[in-house]
Amino acid sequence: MRVLLVIVSLISVLGFSQSDENPVVWSQEVNQVSDIEYELVIKGAIFDGWHVYSQYTDEGGSLPSEFSFVGAGTAYELIGATNESKTVKEFSEIFEVEETYFKKEAIFKQKIKLIDPATKQVKVNLFYQVCKEVCIPVDTDFVFSLDGSLVVEETIALDDKSTALTAKLKLDLKNRELLTQGQENIGVGSNLWVIFALGFLGGLIALLTPCVFPMIPLTVSFFTKHSQKKSKGIANALLYGFFIILIYFLLSLPFHLFDSVDSQILNTIATNIWLNIIFFVIFVFFAFSFFGYYELTLPSSWANKMDEASSKIGGVLGIFFMAVTLAIVSFSCTGPILGGLLGGTTLAEGDVAVNLTAGMTGFGVALAFPFALFALFPAWLNSLPKSGGWMTTVKVVLGFLEIGLALKFLSNADLVGHWGILKREIFLGIWIIIGLLMTLYLFGVFRFPHDGPKQRLSTGRRAFGVFSALFTIYLVLGISNVTNLKLLSGFPPPAFYSVFEQESDCPLGIDCFKDFDSGLAYAKENNKPILLDFTGWACVNCRKMEENVWSEPDIYSILKNDYVLISLYVDDRKELSEEEQFNFQYESGRIKQITNIAQKWGTFQDFNFNAVSQPYYVLLSPDLEVLNTSIQNSDANTYRTWLLVGLRNFKG
Repeated sequence: MRVLLVIVSLISVLGFSQSDENPVVWSQEVNQVSDIEYELVIKGAIFDGWHVYSQYTDEGGSLPSEFSFVGAGTAYELIGATNESKTVKEFSEIFEVEETYFKKEAIFKQKIKLIDPATKQVKVNLFYQVCKEVCIPVDTDFVFSLDGSLVVEETIALDDKSTALTAKLKLDLKNRELLTQGQENIGVGSNLWVIFALGFLGGLIALLTPCVFPMIPLTVSFFTKHSQKKSKGIANALLYGFFIILIYFLLSLPFHLFDSVDSQILNTIATNIWLNIIFFVIFVFFAFSFFGYYELTLPSSWANKMDEASSKIGGVLGIFFMAVTLAIVSFSCTGPILGGLLGGTTLAEGDVAVNLTAGMTGFGVALAFPFALFALFPAWLNSLPKSGGWMTTVKVVLGFLEIGLALKFLSNADLVGHWGILKREIFLGIWIIIGLLMTLYLFGVFRFPHDGPKQRLSTGRRAFGVFSALFTIYLVLGISNVTNLKLLSGFPPPAFYSVFEQESDCPLGIDCFKDFDSGLAYAKENNKPILLDFTGWACVNCRKMEENVWSEPDIYSILKNDYVLISLYVDDRKELSEEEQFNFQYESGRIKQITNIAQKWGTFQDFNFNAVSQPYYVLLSPDLEVLNTSIQNSDANTYRTWLLVGLRNFKG
């Protein structure tokens, strides 16, 4: 459930300050009760405005504090539960539960009784959530010295199994420098511009909703009519637009905190089964709010406080609070779109946090654009279409799109969990039903609760209805294998994930290995080069490469006949057997526990190739010589040339 922190951070309405990185200062002490009994005390001084959640806050809300007592049950035993200092209880309108938390100070006390009298130190781990406008998850370790001696930092000694498996996972690559030779980050930059453009498109769509559209003439008129000089009114409107962009930019910053903790953490979060299920539920919830069954709003007190602040303060700061007010009151329409943006960035190539910043900034630019434009040309306000039923139609169409996107996240969970529930044909079948329902709605066959009186269908609505019908037909042809659905590459489950029995569960039916050692042994036995494919069950860009590039006849032939394909899935949560689990030691001495397939191959990629994104392709000889630069997304011509150069280098 810790992945909920990501979603809580997204709906925060204020930025995160760098000075708030460590909002709790901890101290500790130990009190001796008897020869074998001790009281461990942990105190936290909490910065103003922040709060830490109790161990006993209601389930379904924010995350409770959790203690792990290392050695409990062997070196010592716990006497009773961990006691807490005074807490505050408050009903959360977001989670609709009563939450319990500490303000200013948190004190925890735990009594222990020694089982082994030789025990000199006790280690305690505390996981807690500290919140203000954003919530930060923190893991902190405390080491108590029971006899007053100096605390010795614990070092983890690797057993023989961990030492052997760590050595086995580290490759002695030859010609390693070739991996990055002559590479440029052109793809990353262009990808960010694409995400920015998608965010901008999302902002333009949000402008057409009833929460935002009516605000444009009202706000612009306020600035132009309530300023003594026309230039002053224009300047204020432009500043208002700038603050809108700034607010949405700031909303993305908390995600960079996660990225700084662990190079693989955001990829782990993005492919987490439970997070994908949570996304699915939230998007369906968003969709039904667009359908008009209920209104999705942030607490009205937030908007009232921001509005009061803008009225009292005035000037530049007052305009900023006006922009915050807009962000809050428009949340019922912008929230689901922002949720889609968050979900979309987890499916895109590259750094999730950077992608989100690009998308959120694009969203803010689009939202701010009309306020600046109409402030410069106020006469154009007369040309704006009037608010009406067309905005309700926009919301309903967005609702259908939200359900379609929600299904993608359920599919991710199904693929990663190997449940076999949402196979390719079932996924496409549900999309066909969604497309059919949207088409029938656009042609007025049925209506939703918030639709106004029935009127003659507009030309635009009919046009969208025709487009929806054509797209549905395209899906029908795809499920019938009449067309290959290349336009949707990466979104439906892969072709081998089918209700019909397949010869292979490898991409395009090519023989592949999902274990590096097995694939390497086969390559040595047959003297063939290796295509090392770092991929993921929920990796959209991996599916695009397989369906759009690998499927080219000549490329497919090279992959099938000339290379040994080793596909390593870095998001596979299947637990390793007890014999295969171990502690991996980096050269810095840092230890990482490897318990599942994702951790194994993710660490393998990170350590040996200094890369954590997928798809990621490497060409190797059987004796581990790098045959060409590494490559990620590319067009068919570039990929074909890359494969041929690798073959030429292998053959000498």
